[in-house]
Amino acid sequence: MTDFVQVSTATETREAAVVLAQSAVRARLAAGAQIVGPVVSVFWHQGEFGSGEEWQLLLKTRADRYPDLQAHLLAHHPWSNPEIIALPILEGSKSYLDWVRQTTEPDQS
Repeated sequence: MTDFVQVSTATETREAAVVLAQSAVRARLAAGAQIVGPVVSVFWHQGEFGSGEEWQLLLKTRADRYPDLQAHLLAHHPWSNPEIIALPILEGSKSYLDWVRQTTEPDQS
C-alpha cells in the first residue's frame, strides 16, 4: 500500500464541485483539490444510456485519511451514488508529499 492517494469524483455543476472541494480541504481530509471541467461523460444510468457534462474533482490525501474523505464525500455529495475512487500515488516530489502529509494531519488548530 502506498502512503498517498488521488481521489476523484464528479458533480453536475462547477459550483457543486467547488463547495465539495472546499469542504473536504477545510476539514483537512484532502491537502488540495483541482476542479477540471467541464468534461464529457458517457455512461449507463438506471438502465439507460446517456452522456452529459460534469466537473471532475481530483483530491490529494494520505491513504490513511481516505476512509474519512470517502465518508465526507458521500455525506456531502449531491448525488446518491457518486463515483468516488482512489488511485495510489506511487511517486512524487518529497516536498510536495511532505506538504500533503502535514496538511492532512487531523486535529490541527
